[in-house]
Amino acid sequence: MPEAHSHQRLLSLLETLEECRAVLMNQSSPEAGRLLSLAILELRMELHKVTASELKALCELMVPEALPAQANTSLRLPSYLKLIK
Repeated sequence: MPEAHSHQRLLSLLETLEECRAVLMNQSSPEAGRLLSLAILELRMELHKVTASELKALCELMVPEALPAQANTSLRLPSYLKLIK
């Protein structure tokens, strides 16, 4: 039963965090909203038991290798969103 309770608490926490993120994004604090998005992603990964390596594989599938190197470098991500190989 504790696992079900923990699952429900995480779902409730996610709902609250998503509301907070929406407020931040609408209140001229997009950077804080993006940081909160990372926390939400981390909790969702924990909730659904997604590993960092699975997320990395998904990201690699989403960026086609056929793009020229120059086009790839124009897609600059903030340092906190870069994955470590």
